[in-house]
Amino acid sequence: MSNMFYVAPEQLIKDRAEFAQKGIARGRSIVGALFNEGVVLVAENPSASLHKVSEIYDRIAFAGVGKYNEFDRLREAGIRWADGTGYTYSREDVDARALTNYYAQYLGDMFSEGQKPLEVEILVAQLGSATKATKLYRISYDGTIADEPSFAVLGGDADAIRQRLSESSPAEPANLADTIRHAVAALAGADRTISHEELEVAVLHDRGTRRTFRRLDDSDVAALLG
Repeated sequence: MSNMFYVAPEQLIKDRAEFAQKGIARGRSIVGALFNEGVVLVAENPSASLHKVSEIYDRIAFAGVGKYNEFDRLREAGIRWADGTGYTYSREDVDARALTNYYAQYLGDMFSEGQKPLEVEILVAQLGSATKATKLYRISYDGTIADEPSFAVLGGDADAIRQRLSESSPAEPANLADTIRHAVAALAGADRTISHEELEVAVLHDRGTRRTFRRLDDSDVAALLG
């Protein structure tokens, strides 16, 4: 007869959390921040084809760190959810809060009941409109939601980056160029530099069209960094 080993629930949760945190720590960090005309997402990402920042819907963007195939599946699921909700009801009914709850429920279920937790941390950003506020929602591997007021940091070195960003950021949202420079400086720290070729940058900015997401190319980022 085989012996059944008992593991205390507290130890099981701790082990699962450590497993997810180690996977997330291997990914390079992302900063999402409000600027005076919208939202900018700045990711340290040398790959030109494996995007960590993407569009979900008209005024909603997604960013993820950790295991790429896992957060990319979440991105695809979010697009399907948003398209289905917009088709069934109306495009105005698709908002970041509901999408965040959808993600949080799935991540929470995988953390507590799945074979293993997802090694991801994600960000849902919404550009405000006449009826909705600009929002940054950070969702952890266990489904915990944080409503970030002005900027959000994802990744293994998030605490240090958050501290550097809070010390350098102005009280009110700055213009796009200054906001990107503050984000890149916080990502790099004092001991290294990050070139524009190692960055993936996208903005949510109202340009008078339905879609507001725009990915900046290397020349755009280089010009903004000065």
